[in-house]
Amino acid sequence: MSDDTQRDRMYRRRDAGPGDFVFDETVAAVFPDMIQRSVPGYPAIVNMIELLAARYAQPGSLLLDLGCSLGASTVALASGAAGRDCTVVGVDNAAAMLDRARALCVAAHPEITWQCADVRDFAIADASVVVLNFTLQFVPVADRAALLARIRAGLRPDGILILSEKIAGEDAGADALLNDMHHAFKRANGYSDLEISRKRSALENVLVPETIATHRARLQQAGFTRSDLWFQCFNFASMVAAR
Repeated sequence: MSDDTQRDRMYRRRDAGPGDFVFDETVAAVFPDMIQRSVPGYPAIVNMIELLAARYAQPGSLLLDLGCSLGASTVALASGAAGRDCTVVGVDNAAAMLDRARALCVAAHPEITWQCADVRDFAIADASVVVLNFTLQFVPVADRAALLARIRAGLRPDGILILSEKIAGEDAGADALLNDMHHAFKRANGYSDLEISRKRSALENVLVPETIATHRARLQQAGFTRSDLWFQCFNFASMVAAR
């Protein structure tokens, strides 16, 4: 990265003390570098969201990115549905992330609307594509089923949900392997063992991963007719659920 000030060194600093991970101004400033070096396959997922939007976005419908962070998936939705008169909305409850998303995207994509709101409360209606790109994992487990049911109810016929998540292994052995390989991926991208350990501690009470089987069962319970796993690299996966 040409601007070294934008490289993620949050957990390398000596003053990086204990505390839960928060999407604040510090995270917003380094988020592109952080997610590229922390989430295997992230660029591919964003690119495929554009292709999925090109296939499933219905003219005049709502395209919704819930938990949009800096807007990469929101822009992918807008690009995939270009020319179809869709309403594209990025939603996030972290004001710092949303402010930076606006600054990064407003010139190239003035058609996108940005809303600061809790995804659990945001009204969903007449949508053809909804994205939860590494968002549900930050929603309290007790609230996840209701959110998915609201999304399903707000989708048009033939609409889809794109759900990307950090996942847990189906058993202890699988979980250990996935986590070990994820840490190896982060080391290969320049993170030290200290940084990896500190961030894992910061996320422990904030990010709660679940198995693919659990996600599929919840999607079915919410009324989705099918869910297909289209991407997985170590403990990161993405699914398409059809209304």
